[in-house]
Amino acid sequence: MSKPEKFDPFRRSVGHVLDIIGEGWSILIIREAFLGTRRFEEFQKRLGIARNILTSRLKNLCANEILDRVPVKQGAKRHEYILTKKGKDMMPLLVSLTQWGDKWVFGEGSEPVIFLDREHGDPISRIQVYSARGEVLRPRDIKVKVGPGATPEARERIEELNENE
Repeated sequence: MSKPEKFDPFRRSVGHVLDIIGEGWSILIIREAFLGTRRFEEFQKRLGIARNILTSRLKNLCANEILDRVPVKQGAKRHEYILTKKGKDMMPLLVSLTQWGDKWVFGEGSEPVIFLDREHGDPISRIQVYSARGEVLRPRDIKVKVGPGATPEARERIEELNENE
């Protein structure tokens, strides 16, 4: 089977992110890191993941600067994994995936986990997409334009999309 990037003109955006976190274990490791898990053994216990797979996914997440591998204390042989700034910026993605799953997989009212505002204890709002003016956007309200890093294939596809409006 051919790899998706051969046919994906938007390869530099969604496709590349999926290369980093698209494999199921990776997003679960990131979720655990957000919940405070830091040590290899804790990830393994909480996720029930094989050691070799966990080792591979942690290396990938560190190589892509989502997690940082740091000694537990100065000179220690044991390490822990902490979210980098780049990793912390994935929080809206994780919340959005969870909210989508709650709505479409479990059904509203059957959510396994509810995210709360730590300070006030209120459930957080659903993740939405807003315009620069603060208006909620629906899929039909959004269009794409050629960006500075567009490949020739992406440029062609975007021009085709905009011609058909």
